[in-house]
Amino acid sequence: MASVLRIAEQDIRVDRYLPRIARLDADGYEFLSDPEPLVKELRASGRADLFTFTQGLTETSPKYGYPMEWDNFAALEVSTFENWWTNQIKSYPRNRARQAEKKGVTLRQVPFDDTLVRGIWEAYNECPVRRGNRFSHYGKDLETVRREEATFLDTSVFIGAFLGAQLIGFIKLTWDKKRTQANLMNILSMIQHRDKAPTNALIAEAVRFCAQQKISYLVYQRFAYGKKEHDSLSHFKEINGFQRIDVPRYYVPITALGSFALRLGLHHKLSHHLPESLVAKLRKAREAWYNRGLKSAKEAL
Repeated sequence: MASVLRIAEQDIRVDRYLPRIARLDADGYEFLSDPEPLVKELRASGRADLFTFTQGLTETSPKYGYPMEWDNFAALEVSTFENWWTNQIKSYPRNRARQAEKKGVTLRQVPFDDTLVRGIWEAYNECPVRRGNRFSHYGKDLETVRREEATFLDTSVFIGAFLGAQLIGFIKLTWDKKRTQANLMNILSMIQHRDKAPTNALIAEAVRFCAQQKISYLVYQRFAYGKKEHDSLSHFKEINGFQRIDVPRYYVPITALGSFALRLGLHHKLSHHLPESLVAKLRKAREAWYNRGLKSAKEAL
């Protein structure tokens, strides 16, 4: 759980458990030109123990003297759509994007309205398990989905993949104030329509949008998460032209507890401190557990 505060003219999200870690509410989507005023106000507020922020894609060398670790983005440098289509991707994603068109999938920008929210809600509630994990959006009611998708609307666009009138996939594309990079804040396609390759078509449409808007980078969240260096999702990103770009992430102690937690590595989850071989085994066991539960639920229908 987290709360959102307004500090130094920035929306700041603060974790409620210890150590209380603060970050921009748009962390990864917006970047600070000067973090010091915000750090000073956080110290005066007493509302956080650590403050973390990252530099953007065009600033990969450390700029500040704060304690730092390396983070990463999965980023695609965009010049023209034709260059991406011809030179930056392999034949498989091109064929999949063509397959979507052949199977009747159409793509278009859509307004944020009741129709879109209901379509997203239906996609979220299609299945409780995705990629071997419990799907965090499953079971949410319509108003919760509306509230969560209504963020950053002045710097976002929604692109829908449709089969007839039905929304079968969507992207929420959010760009920074300098319009240097656009992030896939949300990307989801319905599992029952996987054979129609809506996700590949949505990626292509996102690249087309960035090229038209002269946005230099399309970002698909991180390339690697924690110690998990490569999996099916990172492979999907790679064949669609996304590359790993490492950027500095800073952890600024705000309180004595924050300094103590940083020294002991308590700003990371437990899995960060375990051997990757053990984490991989636990991950497989969790996946088997969720899939077994999903199978049992289907058999009960």
